[in-house]
Amino acid sequence: MRIRQSRESLNRLGQTNPAWQRIIVAKKDIQTAQAERTNPTGKPVSNRVLLSVSDKEYRAIRPHLEFLSMPRQLSLYEPNDPLEFVYFPNAGMVSLVIETEDGRTVEVGEVGKEGFAGIPAVVGMRKSQVREVVQIAGDGFRVRVDALQRILRSSPQLLQMLTRYAVTDWAQMAQTAACNRLHKIEQRFARWLLITQDRVDSPTFLITQDFLATMLGTDRPTVSLAAGMLQKKGVIKWTRGDVQILSRAKLEKCACECYAAIREDRYGDGPLRQGDAFKPDA
Repeated sequence: MRIRQSRESLNRLGQTNPAWQRIIVAKKDIQTAQAERTNPTGKPVSNRVLLSVSDKEYRAIRPHLEFLSMPRQLSLYEPNDPLEFVYFPNAGMVSLVIETEDGRTVEVGEVGKEGFAGIPAVVGMRKSQVREVVQIAGDGFRVRVDALQRILRSSPQLLQMLTRYAVTDWAQMAQTAACNRLHKIEQRFARWLLITQDRVDSPTFLITQDFLATMLGTDRPTVSLAAGMLQKKGVIKWTRGDVQILSRAKLEKCACECYAAIREDRYGDGPLRQGDAFKPDA
């Protein structure tokens, strides 16, 4: 009964709110495509890039989609190593990480099922300048770089989607760099949790304090302090590496403006998402 009432309320809202109308329509389109699209071995597709591309262009890339499990800590790319594959996650999250000469690391971007890993290959480059590693386990598909580059020559919509995604990824890196330098750890922590929830579509995920310290470019005691502040506010629950977001609304209030800027560029109707090739996420 509650589910039915929620759906009826959402439909009524869609009748009066143009933004919600676009979201509802896009969600139905993606759900329909998701029910139909698989790789050659029958593995279902959840990646939103692959679900949003036209049927004609999907048929071109489908034979090259190799399914793979993506366990935590799987390295997809190391700096300056040759690029062999481009990855389209179905689930989980990939972190883009910069490491300095003294061994310190910081996360500069994240990729989930909304995008793809291996951006340099789309513009003809053969090496990545960052490490890309699976931080939340999932699965997805990979396509050989040479095959993708051939496909893109006759797939203008897919090329447009991938290049625009590359621009939003650069914008996220710039915003993350500013956030890490200028904002408090509690705000940065909240921003990271919100982005991660967007990527994995779940309020609960596994993460250690050591890992999060690495991602935020700080130390474990500082992360522990920030986590304690959010727990006291009733925003999250953190037990032995298991993080649960209790109130997304409160978490958004704890985050800085960087989260809203990143989400608008990647998911909203911002200037980097304009065009028929993109559908807004629900």
